[in-house]
Amino acid sequence: MDWLFLAGIAIFFIGLMVSIALHEIGHLVPAKIFGVRVTQYMVGFGSTAWSRRRGETEYGIKWLPLGGYIRMIGMLPPRPGDDPTKLRGSSTGPFQSLIETAREAAQEEVRPGDEDRVFYRKKWWQKVIIMSGGPAMNFVLAFILYTILLVGIGLPTYAPIVSPETNTCVIPVSEQRTACRSGDQPTPASKAGLKPGDTIVSLDNQKIETWEDATRLIRSHGAGDIALGIVRDGKPMTLNVTLIAQDRPKPDDPKVIERNVGFLGVLPTQVMQQQGIGEVVGYMADLTGRVAQSLLNLPEKMVGVWHAAFSGEERDPEGPVGVVGAGRMGGEILASDMTGTQKLAIFINLLAGFNLAIGMFNLIPLLPLDGGHIAGGLWEGLKRGYARVMRRPEPKYVDIAKVLPLTYALALVMIIMAGLLVYADLINPLRLTG
Repeated sequence: MDWLFLAGIAIFFIGLMVSIALHEIGHLVPAKIFGVRVTQYMVGFGSTAWSRRRGETEYGIKWLPLGGYIRMIGMLPPRPGDDPTKLRGSSTGPFQSLIETAREAAQEEVRPGDEDRVFYRKKWWQKVIIMSGGPAMNFVLAFILYTILLVGIGLPTYAPIVSPETNTCVIPVSEQRTACRSGDQPTPASKAGLKPGDTIVSLDNQKIETWEDATRLIRSHGAGDIALGIVRDGKPMTLNVTLIAQDRPKPDDPKVIERNVGFLGVLPTQVMQQQGIGEVVGYMADLTGRVAQSLLNLPEKMVGVWHAAFSGEERDPEGPVGVVGAGRMGGEILASDMTGTQKLAIFINLLAGFNLAIGMFNLIPLLPLDGGHIAGGLWEGLKRGYARVMRRPEPKYVDIAKVLPLTYALALVMIIMAGLLVYADLINPLRLTG
């Protein structure tokens, strides 16, 4: 296996681990600010690879880079009516036993003097801030990475610069070939002397700044003579060109053929075009909408992953991919023959996309995700606000322990989904480079 491929996998996983670590810091910092005792800060799952205790918190790294967690004491309140310093003796029913066992485990970490440092006793808005800190950190990371990508590196776009891959002959759209044959008609660009690297700047004194400008003006002109302004080796010049009429695919819908449009016969050059900071906001807003739609369609997409894993069907390029698949993509990127700038841009885009997806996934209002705890905090705030307005007694803390059976069921589903993605990523991976 190519060492660059392995290096790409390693680089991606390092970026993923840093993202996970910062996600957990997003929880850790507000938890400590609001006085919650945090006993553990861990990056990864499974057995511990390294740890060190600082004060009351153990900081460490585990072997499986599939997530992370901080352990806050008192996540679950004691049973209503029980003394929070004592454990209840017995319970009935399988679900009730499950809930009471979890309550007992939560209370065992509470030491004398910790009564005001448990999570469940914090104000509702403090709970919301603590649990929102992780996804918020992912969104901040995504914004920083997309800013580096768009503002620092730029997005790939087609510029009105004649590409070295431009054909010198006219190939009818009905013929599925790219090479010229003897007897093919030369293109208007070839006849006029256009060369690779020439920048098209105007057509009949109409300014051209983008490839879209050039395509629109050339096609709308139709057959006939034009004055084509170009820049060659830094020097402006004008070429007299006779356009011909051709049937060509529509730029934004190649399945549609436009009849008798103006034809010059050049291909554009792909360049990295830097964007303004305002474009980052729009870019992230568009991606956020697409990720939200993907999350809504996740059950349907997972069916496609199942078929790809066990029936050999082609992976959906818009479908979900796990950390194993993303790591393989990192290997493909580094081992490819792309330029260094292109590799860096795709790496940053991949890591930024993962942070955006992780942040949004964690906001789903279901336990054990952060969104479930956020929903519980907001519900508690709504209840307390209503009681204050109606001059009623202050309600008790929201008891998320009551939904633990559903939480465990959802956790099992998430484990199965993660396992399916890992298997599909190994057996039938989604590839970037074909």
